[in-house]
Amino acid sequence: MLDREGFDSWAYNYDKSVADCDEKGDYPFAGYAKVLAEIEKRVLANGPCDVMDVGFGTGVLTKRLYDAGCRIWGQDFSATMIHIAQEKMPKAVLCAGDLSLSLASPMLGQRYDAVIATYAMHHFTLQEKCVLLRRLQLCLKPGGKIYVADIAFETAAAQDACRAKFAEEWDEDENYIVYDELKEIFPALTCEKISECCCLFTLEG
Repeated sequence: MLDREGFDSWAYNYDKSVADCDEKGDYPFAGYAKVLAEIEKRVLANGPCDVMDVGFGTGVLTKRLYDAGCRIWGQDFSATMIHIAQEKMPKAVLCAGDLSLSLASPMLGQRYDAVIATYAMHHFTLQEKCVLLRRLQLCLKPGGKIYVADIAFETAAAQDACRAKFAEEWDEDENYIVYDELKEIFPALTCEKISECCCLFTLEG
């Protein structure tokens, strides 16, 4: 699992390496473009709105929402990725901080129509995921939704099958979401399979 310095070093090659992996249909990023497009469509279904992106990286998805007129707040822990994203979205409020510890103050001063987390949750333990999701629920406006896209699986058996198929590439240090586990804690959570290693989760406030 990469640390802050690792993501800073990867920042300028991140988008290309992820796109190349997705195009091949390989773990860990198969389904990446498809799931981002689906979140974009759902967030913009009723027009521009207030959006918080946690773990926004280089701002691939957030930039599309920004260009569509959404007001953007975000938090990430990579200074280099924040710099790249801020150049793309000069009016966005982008903060540095470890999501497993807290949300930055500027983020907590707003309420959001949509909260998105793409390929960030697998860095956290199950307990950290649950704490973060509860924090994010409190940031939603009435009727708002959280969208989580990540390396994830509907069942433990599906995860085991993917691990066996991509044994040489598999990262044992990462903590992938297994829907069967998380829905016990968040019964209202829904899951849509996007690829053999990607799911889209939706949770209302």
